[in-house]
Amino acid sequence: MKSKIMFIGILVLLTILLFQNKVRAHCDTMDGPVVKAAKLALEKSDVTPVLKWIKKEYEDEVRSAFKKTLQVRTKGQEAQELAEKYFFETLVRLHRASEGEPYTGLKPSGTPIEPPVAAADNALKTGDVKELSNLLSVIIEEGIAIRFKHVLEAKKDADKSVDAGREFVEAYVEFVHYAERLHQAAESNAHHNESLDKHDVH
Repeated sequence: MKSKIMFIGILVLLTILLFQNKVRAHCDTMDGPVVKAAKLALEKSDVTPVLKWIKKEYEDEVRSAFKKTLQVRTKGQEAQELAEKYFFETLVRLHRASEGEPYTGLKPSGTPIEPPVAAADNALKTGDVKELSNLLSVIIEEGIAIRFKHVLEAKKDADKSVDAGREFVEAYVEFVHYAERLHQAAESNAHHNESLDKHDVH
């Protein structure tokens, strides 16, 4: 089971690394888990459910925003909507800061998310990672195959002219760097799992 978890972890890490400029996490959307936790916290008048989504250094700010929201949301429908939006935005902003990522605003409900993110969430709901692992395997295999085909084709004409040679080198560099990024991500995840193993409770 541990090797299966490690394999999935590697696939997820590789996909995030390789598609980090394209993939939008959904933690900054109204449909995301952060806002869902915020709604639960407001419903229960208990800030505890949201604290796990931010680093300890931001806890006081979240608690303060939560207290203000509870006070203001009792002053009518419009006040409630504004107060809740303020709290959602504050929490998501600090969650993004906890991840070391910039805050670009709270995205509306229905904002599209990338298939790997949706599949990861679905895996947690169902307790089955097969769909996620298959999806990520296909993405990575396709990435390798596309770059490999390109560099092979460019290699055929690499010595016919300087321009052709440069095209080959560009394709070669992208292919090799892609493989290098895969390897680095896999090594990084392996080291992370070694650290987790040291803290396992048997």
